[in-house]
Amino acid sequence: MNRRGRRRSLHPQEHALWAEVTRHVTPLRPRPMTPDAGEPPAPAEAPPASPEPPPPARPVRPPVAQPAPPPRPPLAGLEPRTRRKLGRGAEVDARLDLHGLTQQAAHRRLRGFLFEAQAAGHNVVLVITGKGDFARLGDLEPQGVLHGFQEGRGVLKRAVPLWLAEPDLRAVVLGFEAAGRRHGGEGALYVRIRRKRTGP
Repeated sequence: MNRRGRRRSLHPQEHALWAEVTRHVTPLRPRPMTPDAGEPPAPAEAPPASPEPPPPARPVRPPVAQPAPPPRPPLAGLEPRTRRKLGRGAEVDARLDLHGLTQQAAHRRLRGFLFEAQAAGHNVVLVITGKGDFARLGDLEPQGVLHGFQEGRGVLKRAVPLWLAEPDLRAVVLGFEAAGRRHGGEGALYVRIRRKRTGP
């Protein structure tokens, strides 16, 4: 202490000397552990961030209804002029005789014949089914699938008109009707062939 009673501050050399002396001295009572003043306090944990609100839901648009395909035109018979010509003895462009064939073979032969007739540019062809009879042997579905039919008289006569009306043949067949007497009458059909589209 100086004359005025104030505590004199130590020089840096004196601090170093004092630290060296006290380093080898064991204290009678250990001092409580205090945190080092040089270490900064641990940062307080930040409060959890509030979740962001979800984006507003977009309005759901109802699906756009696709327009219904236009109805297929009905199958039509021969034009009156063509019918008169055939009645007077004019010949058809081609003919197919299905006599003696099974249903499966007749169906396959008929389809091939019709596509070939269209490719050849024919207008009217003759399909001979045989007269047979109209005894009910089973049921026919519109798609041309036969259920309960037995091979025999009248089967092809009933089946061929349904085969001609199958959806995928509408691009080939314009219509059909019973043939005139000169071409077999009830045992044959005139079939009108649709012109094949050319170009795009």
